Amino acid sequence: MPERNQSASLRRALTVLDHVRASSGLTLTQLADALDVSKSTVLRLTVPLIEARLLERDRRTGAYRLGHGTLRLGQAYLASLDLRAVAAEESHRLMSEVRETVHLVVYEPPHVVYIDKVENQTNVRMASRIGSRGPLHSTAVGKAILAWLPDDTVDGLHLEARTKHTISDPGRLRAELASVRRRGYAVDDRENEPEVRCVGAPIFNHNDTVVAAISVSGLTSRITAARVREVGPLVAAAASRISRKLGSPTR
Repeated sequence: MPERNQSASLRRALTVLDHVRASSGLTLTQLADALDVSKSTVLRLTVPLIEARLLERDRRTGAYRLGHGTLRLGQAYLASLDLRAVAAEESHRLMSEVRETVHLVVYEPPHVVYIDKVENQTNVRMASRIGSRGPLHSTAVGKAILAWLPDDTVDGLHLEARTKHTISDPGRLRAELASVRRRGYAVDDRENEPEVRCVGAPIFNHNDTVVAAISVSGLTSRITAARVREVGPLVAAAASRISRKLGSPTR
């Protein structure tokens, strides 16, 4: 029985934190009403949270706010994050859904760097290598990142025509990036390699800054133009889940 009571109290205390987190501050009465418990119960639950600096109470208004202890916890969590480890489950899940090669890249201006790759062993293998660099303007992962960078970033790029399909005109590229923002994913339609299509989506960190991207790549015979429309939302959903794990507040 004591263990059960302690578990119930812990769950209620966590609920207190969650309610306070979602507000700019709650009074004792507001917390009691939100939790449907007595004020004395709220006081009992908040004492250890205040002692741990997870909550603080305004001396003037009596409102509860998150304490600086939550910042220390958040910083410790962020410091322990490894993008490859965070994205691994989603990368394998995405590969299983689409049965094509999945790439994970990070943004290192003015390139993307491939840091992980999950292949479907039954398909033709992609030539990409972990550690290799790719351009922003002609890859799906690059355009997925570029779409959320400042607009003048395009001006500093060398828009090399990698294939006859590469968008090498700044105006056309900006229009394409606007489309990427609207639909949530980017497409490399034979723009980096003649017989390869890729679909990529951006990954955001705890500051809601784009830092990486994930993509699906395959031969045009397998990833047809019609299939791009099926794969795109799956890639975007995987990127969104990774972003949430990185602490993005809006994805």
